[in-house]
Amino acid sequence: MSHLEKDSFGAKLGMWLFLFTEMLLFGGVFILYSVYLTRYPKEFGLGGHQLDLVYGATNTVVLLTSSLFAAMSVTAIKTGAKKLTLGLLSGTIGCAFIFLGIKYLEWSAKFHHGIYPNSPKLIAGPPGESIFFGLYYLTTGLHGIHVIVGAVLMSWTAVMVSKERINAGDNVTLENVTLYWHLVDLVWIFIFPLYYLIL
Repeated sequence: MSHLEKDSFGAKLGMWLFLFTEMLLFGGVFILYSVYLTRYPKEFGLGGHQLDLVYGATNTVVLLTSSLFAAMSVTAIKTGAKKLTLGLLSGTIGCAFIFLGIKYLEWSAKFHHGIYPNSPKLIAGPPGESIFFGLYYLTTGLHGIHVIVGAVLMSWTAVMVSKERINAGDNVTLENVTLYWHLVDLVWIFIFPLYYLIL
């Protein structure tokens, strides 16, 4: 095994271990959600109906598209298609900004209607509803931070590709950043049905 192959293996192993810790983080949040859902099923259902399904569904499509672009960028760089790789990375970054823009609109609408942590409206309502929205803001806020980090990493990776520091023969960095982005997508796949499709 060459030195480069050893470095690649170590980098990939390190990334998988990091992703495992990230899954533990979100897994803990989802467990907390499940505990309170069991306790307040009616209030969680009412809370879910107040979320905008169109926003949630659109963001799901946006993230799935971004993951497709990210995966295609890895294939492109391995064939030496630099321009195509940069185009696909730009598409991924663009999707990230679209996602964040939609999330900003959604949060703004909720704040406008007095639905935010410790708001008078939620405090006056049933405790289960307040807990639902508290978890909603916690989960989507935490996920949003990961989207921002992913977009920054994708932008940095695009710069490295343009400078040919990431190329057909050395692309483990792009693979790892793409893995991280797939995690961001995967987490949203759990968030969407838990909050937007709850009955």
